[in-house]
Amino acid sequence: MIRAWGERIRTADPRRQDLGLTLLVQVATTIPFVVPRDPRESPATWAAYLLTTLGNLPLVWRRRAPVLALCGVVAAGSVYRLALDGPGQPLPYAGLIALYTIALLCPERVRLVTGAVVTVVIFGSVALNTQTARELLFSLFVFGAAFALGRLQATRQAYTEAALERAEQLERANRIEAEQAAARERARIAREMHDILSHAVSIMIVQAEAGPVAVRRAPERAEAAFEAIAETGRDAMAQLRTMLGVLRTDEAAPRAPQPGIAGLPALLDRVRASGPTVSYERTGEVRALPAALEATVHRVVQEALTNVVKHAGASAVEVRLDYGVGDLTVTVTDDGRGPDGARSGAAGGGHGLIGIRERAAAHGGTARCGPGPDGGFSVRVVLVTSPLEVGK
Repeated sequence: MIRAWGERIRTADPRRQDLGLTLLVQVATTIPFVVPRDPRESPATWAAYLLTTLGNLPLVWRRRAPVLALCGVVAAGSVYRLALDGPGQPLPYAGLIALYTIALLCPERVRLVTGAVVTVVIFGSVALNTQTARELLFSLFVFGAAFALGRLQATRQAYTEAALERAEQLERANRIEAEQAAARERARIAREMHDILSHAVSIMIVQAEAGPVAVRRAPERAEAAFEAIAETGRDAMAQLRTMLGVLRTDEAAPRAPQPGIAGLPALLDRVRASGPTVSYERTGEVRALPAALEATVHRVVQEALTNVVKHAGASAVEVRLDYGVGDLTVTVTDDGRGPDGARSGAAGGGHGLIGIRERAAAHGGTARCGPGPDGGFSVRVVLVTSPLEVGK
């Protein structure tokens, strides 16, 4: 309950806060006027009470005009001390709050000038009152404490604002990072979907187009063609089912391993079944590679072979993996028609070669696509396998 009230007061309109504070100070300064008094002391008159109220009133404007509010409080207090002889106050509440506000809100130059003026006023007030060191030290202490509390609150507010700003910046950075991560993931899924579907559909189309001819001339080849279509379709469906399962949030998705270098022979067999002769060679120090890198190698070869099947009209394809020191070079070369719009990545040519370049860049590598050394078309991708070794 108390915490709720404190939160409501803290978040209230500043003008209402100042009005409430002024009323609270008015209550405090009213107490000496209503409690029983010693007959030998000065009587509590309405004039003294009204002048005390007038001295509290400037606190209503303490945030909008802190220096003028302090001047009004000091002026009313001076008139009260010099012209009237009413009940005294335990503390100069209004003056302390006005000085605290200046220390909290005003620039340094205004604070220094105000502090010097208040010090002079304190010495003059003590000289006109008791002229004792006790009163002087007490007055300097309480007004100094009010000033110090104002500076501490200003430091606390500045720290809180800086912390909030840092939190907002961090939140913006996290949101941007999440959006970028989502965009990267969408691009990755798009590449995977393209590679899976493009390869499978291309093989199935080639086999289906060759099927009628094989039925008439070599029925046994037609049967093999239809089996290749079915196998390619099953493989594509299995890969798509795995990928779509990862995207589901309501059930656990099967965690099948990503295709790697070990799966290249089966991939090449499917391409051989569609017509061209495919050779496969690995050179250098053959070694195990990270799963993500092996998946990239598989997808690069798959996309290059898909382009061969779809666009090249090639009779022979060479797939070569060269294991270097800290890198792996993947080369797919065919003897087909050579580069054209679809194979070179021109407008309308699809996203296959773009995807190859993106996959290479993701592993700190490069991709070059263009005419082969002896004609045809060549895709050459260099992937970094060990950054530490490359830097030696």
